[in-house]
Amino acid sequence: MFDGPIPGIETSRLILRPFDFEDATLVQQLAGDEVVARNTLAMPFPYLDGMAEAWIANHLKDYQDGKALILAITLKETNQLIGAIGLSLQLQYRLAELGYWIGSEYWNHGYCTEAVKAIIGYGFEKMNLHKIYASHFSNNPASGKVMLNAGMIYEGTLKSHMLHWNEYKDLVYYGIIKEGE
Repeated sequence: MFDGPIPGIETSRLILRPFDFEDATLVQQLAGDEVVARNTLAMPFPYLDGMAEAWIANHLKDYQDGKALILAITLKETNQLIGAIGLSLQLQYRLAELGYWIGSEYWNHGYCTEAVKAIIGYGFEKMNLHKIYASHFSNNPASGKVMLNAGMIYEGTLKSHMLHWNEYKDLVYYGIIKEGE
């Protein structure tokens, strides 16, 4: 579906770039933090050796096959890796599900909202998506605040929808539609 390398996106404070294998140790450390994993549906916990490398190894093929765009969130000034953001693509519907995580030491600085706005813009402008949606656990309202601050609109809550860490959790959904469509 997409030829060439995974693209990058630049914002005022961030560079969203493809992951490389040198990121694996830090991915394991940041994503393996229990407070990050507790709020993320698909995050393995514990985050074992080799998991980050296996995850990174799939990114290029998933992008080229039109399945996903996964990017590292890094600070522009220092190139410090602070998290990940991605779009799981359903190109036949011009639809994508947004997902992200940020290392806990980087919370409450607006980095996540900045990254979300950037990837939404990229999805609409460069990938010709019609709609991008995302969800968060109801016990993680900070993620909903990120979605609202990025222009997404609350669409509904699926009650007791997902079994996560031996507990059924509500999923709160937000979406955004490309302007003019």
